[in-house]
Amino acid sequence: MKQYEVLKRASLFLADHQREEHVAQILLQHYLGVSRTKFFAGMQETVPEPVREQFEKAVKAHAATGIPVQHLLGYEMFYGRKFNVNSDVLIPRPETEELVQYVIGQINKHEKKPLTIADIGTGSGVIACTLALELPQATVYATDISEAALTVAKQNAGNLQANITFLQGDFLQPLIDQQLKADIIVSNPPYIAESEKTSMSDTVRQYDPALALFAADNGLAAYRSIVKSLPNVLKEQALVAFEIGYQQGKAVQQLILQQFPKSEIAIIPDINGKDRIISTKIS
Repeated sequence: MKQYEVLKRASLFLADHQREEHVAQILLQHYLGVSRTKFFAGMQETVPEPVREQFEKAVKAHAATGIPVQHLLGYEMFYGRKFNVNSDVLIPRPETEELVQYVIGQINKHEKKPLTIADIGTGSGVIACTLALELPQATVYATDISEAALTVAKQNAGNLQANITFLQGDFLQPLIDQQLKADIIVSNPPYIAESEKTSMSDTVRQYDPALALFAADNGLAAYRSIVKSLPNVLKEQALVAFEIGYQQGKAVQQLILQQFPKSEIAIIPDINGKDRIISTKIS
């Protein structure tokens, strides 16, 4: 069969199963092992039988179970780099790239002095690795309570040659235990309320780790825990930046103000105009 025929049949199959049709293109390009340009130029080429079999098996698995395309591929792109992902870590979202870009922008506004950065709840390590690679003057730490997640993060750091110190433990506790202090704390913690679970797609609900998604106290428990411990780990004139749910800005702002009444807080929208980042300068 020609490439365009294989693609069209798979796209229609996915649509019939209420899945996104573009997944067929992503998978077929992956199994063909070609660039985007070569993929579109080769629509009249015949798809080798072994490739077609692999591709159709993946398409059927996605249609039947909702398994994320990133798990089928084994990776996701983030900030222009390839990161390994599996069911032990949250699949990186584009919104988190905006958090990373914001932190880099804040640092680059000032003199490029040595800095200590800590990524809290690192998951696959996308934030920590990206900051370490984009900010070579920084010393980067990353924490996670999940040993399995840290295994993935360490693999990614090794593949990308990112110099990061990984510490296992709950949120800021590993920094406290080692008496480490940071100039910048950045985190994309779990922030979805348990009550929202039933309204989520099966792709997210069944395959992303619940530990990285859901938090008690209407999604605020992680922020409350981190903010409470911040005085133990911050240097003077520190910056704290969180990714937040689009309806959580005011609530997280109040948690921070209770701990740091004189802090400067900004709630920053994402590219879609939804509140996505909360930034705090601790004086």
